[in-house]
Amino acid sequence: MKLEFFTFDQWDDHLWDRVRPIYDQAFADKGAKPEKIIRNMFRKQLCFLHIGLDEGRVAVMALTGKLKEANSLLIDYLAVRGELRGQGFGIHMLKYIEDWTMMSGNYNSLIIEVEAEETPENLDRVAFWKRCGFVLTEYIHQYIWVPEPYQAMYEKLRPDTKLSTDGKILFTYIGQFHKSSFQR
Repeated sequence: MKLEFFTFDQWDDHLWDRVRPIYDQAFADKGAKPEKIIRNMFRKQLCFLHIGLDEGRVAVMALTGKLKEANSLLIDYLAVRGELRGQGFGIHMLKYIEDWTMMSGNYNSLIIEVEAEETPENLDRVAFWKRCGFVLTEYIHQYIWVPEPYQAMYEKLRPDTKLSTDGKILFTYIGQFHKSSFQR
């Protein structure tokens, strides 16, 4: 596997057309943000789109959000093309995001939110993130607009990173990001 990675901070219709099938396949029935909201996120300079190309085709994508108050990036979505799952593409994308984040100089940690219900799928997802160096917080957050509860996970990218490990505090950052994403 030889992936080429790229990061974009501007909306591009053609690029999104290449990414959308992977995004839809992974998230269409699991809380995907509508395209107009993602466009709004780019318009407001709240996010980055990261892609990994395998022989010129998008194999993996991630959408990250800026959590400026926490000097962190939120991995809002990360998905691998269906037929390529289980082959390490997601891990390679995460490694790229970690390296890119460190080189950007603006962020020193990564945060994600995972579903808190203890289903086999959710437990597998949490185990994946733990293997990648993320720490699960204890606090369980219940959004008003989605039925499932969530927990925050974080990864400090530098030993001297000043980041709260309190999930409730992390969700204040995450919640503000989502609120800004949906506001005009």
